Amino acid sequence: MRIIAGSKRRLRLKTVDGTDTRPTTDRIKETLFNMLQNEIPGCYFLDLFAGSGQIGLEAASRGAKYVVLAEHAKKAADCIRSNILTTKSEQECRLLQMDVIAALRSLEGKYKFDLVFMDPPYKSGLEQQVFAYLKTSSLLAEDALLIVESAFNTDFSYLKEAGFTIEKEKKYKTNAHIFIRKEHAAKGEESI
Repeated sequence: MRIIAGSKRRLRLKTVDGTDTRPTTDRIKETLFNMLQNEIPGCYFLDLFAGSGQIGLEAASRGAKYVVLAEHAKKAADCIRSNILTTKSEQECRLLQMDVIAALRSLEGKYKFDLVFMDPPYKSGLEQQVFAYLKTSSLLAEDALLIVESAFNTDFSYLKEAGFTIEKEKKYKTNAHIFIRKEHAAKGEESI
């Protein structure tokens, strides 16, 4: 696993030992960041359920102004710390080793995030808790884009009630990226 592009290109990243995390493959990561290339420079980026931190660190390498990574598991958080040091990203990255909802609460009033990426454990329902929290939160910029990496059969029917809408989906062989905005900021639905 490595940083694909930007100022820290080609730097190798550590992964978390064991099966508790599923790192996004370099190929899927490259596809995702190609889709986000115009949104990354200068953005505030939030990486939830950050695992090894590779998504947030890729965003930092590609010009995100500031990246916050939230990860509760100690082994994964230790891996993120190591990867932040390896990539010399201490100035633009902050790790919160805590439950994702606690992390969101701790960020209130401090930042407005333009991009939020989350890769929760599949079939855990944790993404629904995040959207329920964000419904009344001040953490999102007006036109914030949220991306969920999910299993194909993940139920997103609750989004409308939470005030969000799916803008587009990108399906891969084994999973998908779901692109979501607040309903008032949605620019129309499309499928990729």
